[in-house]
Amino acid sequence: MSKKREIEVRGADVEKAVEAGLQKLGVNRSEVIIDVIDEGSRGLLGIGSREAVVRLVTLAAPEPLPAAKPKTRPKPVEKSAAPVKETAVSTPPSSNGNDVEVTEPDEEEGAAVREVIDTLLTKMGVEAEISTSISEPDDLTGRKVHVLDIEGEDLGALIGPRGETLNAMQYLARLMVGNQLQRRASFVVDVQGYRRRRQQALARLAERMAKKVVSRRRPVSLEPMPPHERRIIHMTLRENEDVYTQSSGEGKRRKVRILPK
Repeated sequence: MSKKREIEVRGADVEKAVEAGLQKLGVNRSEVIIDVIDEGSRGLLGIGSREAVVRLVTLAAPEPLPAAKPKTRPKPVEKSAAPVKETAVSTPPSSNGNDVEVTEPDEEEGAAVREVIDTLLTKMGVEAEISTSISEPDDLTGRKVHVLDIEGEDLGALIGPRGETLNAMQYLARLMVGNQLQRRASFVVDVQGYRRRRQQALARLAERMAKKVVSRRRPVSLEPMPPHERRIIHMTLRENEDVYTQSSGEGKRRKVRILPK
């Protein structure tokens, strides 16, 4: 598989800039994420006009999540000096139906992240169980990663509004593991299956809004989202023949627009 590429292109308007970028990359709209940096301006009688600026990034898959597991009641946590009890669970290997070479997760990284999450929860005074699993192979990269799902009672505080606390904890854990191993760490931290439910909800939202765009023949803008959630929208609709997506806005206000083809 080709490596992810990124270019910034200018044009008389957004559409012309996008078309120029697609030609340079040699791809079509379904293979890139479009970020509108500046929509440009025609000015007044040509005075003060400026070109539109867009950034095109070839698609990379979102971090893979584990296959859905049947719901079971969390086992009671044994009272001990170490309040977090770990249970190791692995998902059976399965074929993703593509000619992508499957890459197994790093076992050293898996051991390090379990220790780090255990330490973080202990310092926070949270009693919970950590179940570890291995994600399904990513459909584009073939990569598997370790997934740590924290189970217990009253863990909403670990998720936070729209997953902000969970994202912060995962970011901190990756920094700690990366510093310990002296390399970039890649794993997923989840709490009671929140990430899977959120991904499914976003995918349904994308499909529902795409149908609205097709029926009304008008673009739809979604609410601002963090990068990994915007990518879920892009990936969900990347093969849709009737619409395409692009991101616009600045910082935390960046959002995805769904447009008719």
